[in-house]
Amino acid sequence: MGGTGSAVREAVPGGGTDRRGAVVAALMLSMALPALDSTIVSTAVPQIVGDLGGFSLFSWLFSGYLLAVTVTLPVYGKLSDTFGRKPVLVAGAAVFLLGSLLCALAWNMAALIAFRIVQGLGGGALQGTVQTLAADLYPLEERPRIQARLSTVWAVSAVAGPGLGGVLAAYADWRWIFLINLPIGAFALWLIVRHLHERPRETASRGRPRVDWAGALAVFACGGVLLTALVQGGVAWPWLSVPSLVLSGTGLVLLAAVVVIERRAAEPIIPGWVWRRRTIAAVNLGLGALGVLMVAPTVFLPTYAQSVLGLAPVAAGFVMSVWTLTWPLAAALSQHVYRRIGFRDTALLGMGAAALLLSAFPLLPHPGRAWQPMLLMLVLGAALGLFQLPLIVGVQSTVGWSERGTATASVLFCRQTGQTVGAAVFGAVANGVLAARLGGAGDLDSVTRDLDSGAAGETVRRAVAEAVDAVYLGAAGAATLGFLVLLVVAPRRFPVLKD
Repeated sequence: MGGTGSAVREAVPGGGTDRRGAVVAALMLSMALPALDSTIVSTAVPQIVGDLGGFSLFSWLFSGYLLAVTVTLPVYGKLSDTFGRKPVLVAGAAVFLLGSLLCALAWNMAALIAFRIVQGLGGGALQGTVQTLAADLYPLEERPRIQARLSTVWAVSAVAGPGLGGVLAAYADWRWIFLINLPIGAFALWLIVRHLHERPRETASRGRPRVDWAGALAVFACGGVLLTALVQGGVAWPWLSVPSLVLSGTGLVLLAAVVVIERRAAEPIIPGWVWRRRTIAAVNLGLGALGVLMVAPTVFLPTYAQSVLGLAPVAAGFVMSVWTLTWPLAAALSQHVYRRIGFRDTALLGMGAAALLLSAFPLLPHPGRAWQPMLLMLVLGAALGLFQLPLIVGVQSTVGWSERGTATASVLFCRQTGQTVGAAVFGAVANGVLAARLGGAGDLDSVTRDLDSGAAGETVRRAVAEAVDAVYLGAAGAATLGFLVLLVVAPRRFPVLKD
């Protein structure tokens, strides 16, 4: 089976270890591009809006990018199984870098949003293909090492990205937050082209590879419409308004079209086995629950830290980011657990602990001290590191080379979709609690702005605290559902294939 690193080692007899190290460095640099991009832009928003205008549209800098990444993940996964990882990774990196250059040249907010979507089209290839190659390069017993390195890239980016973005925006120009991608990406591309040599695959018996372009277009359109409805519903327009209903209805029609097209396709973008196999279906749902619950700490905890605890934005960001310290550490150590008790039970241990920790958040005193949510976040990071990595490694180990890209993209797609769903649902929950406590006086964004300006008092702070508490309880519910799905659906022992 593929996944032993032989694609690299056999290409360079006697020098495979060095070559594999160069490829791993390229993968880490490639992953750093979308990882940094997810955090570095947020701190430069005031400068971007001041230069380009379009304040009412700026949220699409993030939503447009996220939508493009999410809807392209299944397409790139299938393409990497069909044509190999290298061409997909090279093409994705090139598109991402082109989008970065165009973002730096943007002349107004609409152009910048369009170019951010171009970045996202490349970012989907980078995220999915890097994770797949990590499994190709290493046998099962070594995969936690490379996955931990990739987790570390995200951790470092979460801590360094906001600070780097702030420095570039304050002392240089906001356009440099996109230009900085170019040398990093160019070096990663050079390493990939020079050192990654995949073993040729036997295709004669199957004839020319066929690509389900109709399915790819349908998946892209369906995902784009449904995720836009979720992202903008309750923000740009009310949930029951005409735009929301039209988008939702169109998305459901497109979803039916996807099912019909994929059933008829010879090589579908989203093959049925992704959901028919118990292991992959359970992990898809489990990672979807992870995406939902991650919204509570990543989106709402900084608001809580600033509005309730009275911390400055930098300190509030640090309260949230401390979980990136323990997540990769727990992920790296998880192999010692799942080798003893299995992938499923290790994930259950992590998700069970996460459910308890999220449930404990509403028990924190009001207003409390910053170290209290920080401590919860530290332990939560360890719990989720123990949950996510065994599932990803486990799923990748149940499929061969020709299915690994699709399986990996499937679980990442479900996690990304879970985050989008969680943001929409928890945003509605938070605003509903605020409306109930304050007699309908504003939503979370307007209330926090009043708190920042000193125009609101203790009653409003308590209302914000209760809204965030409700979100954390919802996240605990998502964690519990993820736990139950794994317990009931996933087999106790994953059907691991020998390398």
